[in-house]
Amino acid sequence: MAGAQLARRPLSILRNCLSNSTSARRSPLYLDFADSQCDFGVFRRRFSAEVPASEHTNLIKQLREMTSSPIMDVKAALIDCNWDIEAAQTELRKRGKVLASKKSARTAAEGLLALAQNETKAAVIELNCETDFVARNDIFQYLASTLANLALSVENPPASAAGFSSVGPEYLVDLKVNLDHPKLSGETTVQNAITEVAAIMGENVRFRRGFVMSTPNGIVSTYLHACPRPGLGRFAGVLSLQAEDQISSSEALQRVGSELAMHVVASKPLFLTRELVSPEAMESEREILRSQVISSVILLTISAYVDCGRWTMMNSSFKDELAYGAESTGKSQLAIEKMVEGRLRKYVEEVVLMEQKFVVNDSINVKLLLGGQPSLHIMSECHKIHPHTILDDLLTVLDTLSKEVGSSVKIGSFLRIEVGEGIQREGTSSVSEPVAQAA
Repeated sequence: MAGAQLARRPLSILRNCLSNSTSARRSPLYLDFADSQCDFGVFRRRFSAEVPASEHTNLIKQLREMTSSPIMDVKAALIDCNWDIEAAQTELRKRGKVLASKKSARTAAEGLLALAQNETKAAVIELNCETDFVARNDIFQYLASTLANLALSVENPPASAAGFSSVGPEYLVDLKVNLDHPKLSGETTVQNAITEVAAIMGENVRFRRGFVMSTPNGIVSTYLHACPRPGLGRFAGVLSLQAEDQISSSEALQRVGSELAMHVVASKPLFLTRELVSPEAMESEREILRSQVISSVILLTISAYVDCGRWTMMNSSFKDELAYGAESTGKSQLAIEKMVEGRLRKYVEEVVLMEQKFVVNDSINVKLLLGGQPSLHIMSECHKIHPHTILDDLLTVLDTLSKEVGSSVKIGSFLRIEVGEGIQREGTSSVSEPVAQAA
């Protein structure tokens, strides 16, 4: 009985193949491998006599140029679609979206920042991928620039207390975008565009965040570092300079604004002014510095005993008293507090923008730059002539920036972004995402 069933098995398969044929003119004994879907195995191939074999290579090349997909995927799609290039392109997009959804959980810590701006407004977005190889791809870079321009076009985004607006995925993914790239064209949503690029690249592509900064009376200055092309980079500084009255000279404002944006990227400030540093942050830093000072005092004391050969003679109780007695006496405590306050002042100078040394010329800080340094060239020449009195002469010899511009000038807000900051990579601990502060 089992042998009879096995013998009838090929005949039933052949009968099913013939019954599924779509052409009425075919011979009943003819099996069309182009349209049949037989159960001979998991892998199915379709062959057609309509497209000559000599054209197969040309079709593979055309579809590869159209989609940038791997050559084996291109060939498989063409075979499955009977060498119909349009159907194969659609099939590749379907497969790519499935693969992109599977890779969406993978860490994407590389990528680019894209910047777009006009006279009074600037937008910067972060588009992530898994490797810097994809970040150098023209399709990925085109998508990043497109998203930056879309963020710039958003009307009345919700403003934050920091002085800039967040236009993250929740605001942009459902918006329509018109793509005009040889391998990425047509009108679609932002989310579909990201998914399609992820399918082409074969990596997880993620739109992480976006920010918009504007000023009603002044300028927005920007700076990008590590730029593969204009408008793209790995580090970005955005800063607004505000003038109280109508500006009479925007050239000076633009010059100093560009230098300050570069300063923001290089010096990594966390706060705009000393007053914006919260008491909790100051107290937390004070406790950290106090522990560091006490540890250094103990080490110096131990080192002194070791150098004179007396450390091995001390018993364990004396060593414990030494470890915990550095801050027990009033004299030691007073010295420790003075050291802590000195280090705290240095900390403020490092993290507060207005207190930082200006990176273009470290003989002045940013506060002095806005109040008494209109021309870096003049200051440099003055430094050559009077190297020891440059800071005193700046306020008396040089005109202030506000006088040069024709109005009182101040920094409205600033923003510093770095690709991948705050993303936990494999083998590293989680780090909170830094937030820029503003006036």
